[in-house]
Amino acid sequence: MKTPISTIFLIASFGLSAPCFADFTMPPTKVPMETCLKLAQAKKPGDTVKLEFKLERGTPIYEFNVLGSDGKEWELECDANQGLLTEIEQEVASANDPLFKAKVKINEDEARKVALKAHPGEITEVEYEIEENGDASYEFDIKTSDGEVKLEVDASTGKIVENNEVEIYQIGKE
Repeated sequence: MKTPISTIFLIASFGLSAPCFADFTMPPTKVPMETCLKLAQAKKPGDTVKLEFKLERGTPIYEFNVLGSDGKEWELECDANQGLLTEIEQEVASANDPLFKAKVKINEDEARKVALKAHPGEITEVEYEIEENGDASYEFDIKTSDGEVKLEVDASTGKIVENNEVEIYQIGKE
């Protein structure tokens, strides 16, 4: 079942009103979420199951999780200032997925240590991703004393490839 765009807009509008009550100012954007959603759906048709708004290195980013009509799970990021897709990743269920496993040289425990050294706290979620170029990475959500941070560790090198992403809000299924 495809999630109607209007439903996502309604949920997003309602969800965005909550931070206003807490004296929270949303980061400014130049491109509406609707524009980015259309780009994501054109690139990877399917059901949009989650919307996330975050800051990546100070840039506002809309991230869409799509259950593709190809049966795969996709994560697409759109720069909310430029209206361009900046990242397309395939999500796989586990580190044992053949696409992921083929690239792994750093196990999950080692990657966790790298992530927690950069941002001490509690890892609340791990995702296993295949980048557009075929590289594999672990994405960690870390609850710190300052809030939640997202961080990616390359599964081949153990290096941090994305850091200091700050989640503003999330709508949809995890």
